Amino acid sequence: MNDVWIALGLTLFAGMTTGIGSIIAFTAKRTNYRFLSIATGFSAGVMLYVSFVEIIVKGGKSLASSYGAYWGNWVSAASFFGGILLIGVIDNIVPSAENPHETHSENEIAPLHNRSALFTDFTEKPVVVDIDTGQGMHNHQIKQRKLMRMGLFTAMVITIHNFPEGLATFLAALEDPELGLAIAVAIALHNIPEGISVSVPIFYASGNRKKAFVYSLLSGLAEPLGAVFAYMLLIIVFGNNVTAIPSQVMGILFNCIAGIMVYISLDELLPTSRAYGRGHDSIMGLIAGMAIMAISLLLMR
Repeated sequence: MNDVWIALGLTLFAGMTTGIGSIIAFTAKRTNYRFLSIATGFSAGVMLYVSFVEIIVKGGKSLASSYGAYWGNWVSAASFFGGILLIGVIDNIVPSAENPHETHSENEIAPLHNRSALFTDFTEKPVVVDIDTGQGMHNHQIKQRKLMRMGLFTAMVITIHNFPEGLATFLAALEDPELGLAIAVAIALHNIPEGISVSVPIFYASGNRKKAFVYSLLSGLAEPLGAVFAYMLLIIVFGNNVTAIPSQVMGILFNCIAGIMVYISLDELLPTSRAYGRGHDSIMGLIAGMAIMAISLLLMR
């Protein structure tokens, strides 16, 4: 039971960092885009390295012991691409008016912590607005609805994407807490800019910092919800002793997790890292993430 609580705790930690992103947006005088670029690249490096070097290897060994070397490799490959297919389908069926990983400029973020700052519309020229009265914005009510819709869409998209991330973190931590910790840290880092992405349009629409923070935090709660869903499913299928999952099932789940993480890294993290940074920031973060993950795995052996 202790392993279950550790896995749930790591998943909760990873999900709650969307709130950290929101806090950064409200408190930082300037957004450190280079830090976000390196941190997001670092997260991708951790995910890619641990997926190919650790998770797939573990899953492959479990499947080989159950199905033999030949068929075990086939099932391993099928489950890996099955994970990619799962997250790819989710990515394509979710309606999204805006890119949930959109990079917000300094001008867009400034009003979150400075009431006299220039209030920038995302699509039209900026105008000065009094946050308390809302006066001065062209077509104010129309823009409010548009921005609130954008923020809610962003929150919904991130929530749905975070669900399988939470499931992956929980299952990995349940099998190997050290591995689960590494995955949780990687996901936590990439949730920080997601928290910013949710906060900015909702604050613009409502002028309410608390509302923007709450929506940002709620989008991250999808990860522990994914963990609870996985736990309940395991109880239904395998009974109360969820740690005694058959090796072939764990092997398939591990390879699906690897597929999900590779897709997230290549489709979300690396493009976001490139958008935030300049020069070689993204690749430096990527290599640093791989190196730290490699050293961690070596020290844990």
